[in-house]
Amino acid sequence: MSLESVIEGWREVRNGLIDEANQVPADKFSFQPTPDTRSVKQLLQHLVESQKFLIGEACRPDTNLMRGSFADNIKQYAPHVRDVDDKDELLNLLQASMDDAASQLASAADEMKNTMKRFDGKEMPKLAFMSFAIAHEMYHRGQLTVYERLLNIEPVLTQRFRKAFGESPP
Repeated sequence: MSLESVIEGWREVRNGLIDEANQVPADKFSFQPTPDTRSVKQLLQHLVESQKFLIGEACRPDTNLMRGSFADNIKQYAPHVRDVDDKDELLNLLQASMDDAASQLASAADEMKNTMKRFDGKEMPKLAFMSFAIAHEMYHRGQLTVYERLLNIEPVLTQRFRKAFGESPP
């Protein structure tokens, strides 16, 4: 797996996430399926925060995911993300943070050849760790599609498959 293919794959995932988030009306960004789950806005903020933290740490020669608590790491790597709560601004932030991540990863190409310890203490190649970061985003993209269904919005990916197979809308 090359660094370029990792970046390209992550861009594809991020573009799909942005497409899904774009479908949710701005007045529904505060929607939470239950009181103890994230809202649409909080879910998107979490993804940007996580990406900034994971990329920031992986690109360092002294990578340490346990450098501090998640909250402390967010203060370091993504201090103003939660200030962004407007739909359009959040969608722009999702795109900009992906562009920043791609640039950081490309600049740290040699560092990505090294290993790091995961959250569980096991050693793994940094480039392979990026698969975790992408999977984390896909996990939350799936959550967003559940939110869409609860809001009676058909997910973009479902629409694309339906169209590809010549199926009519439900």
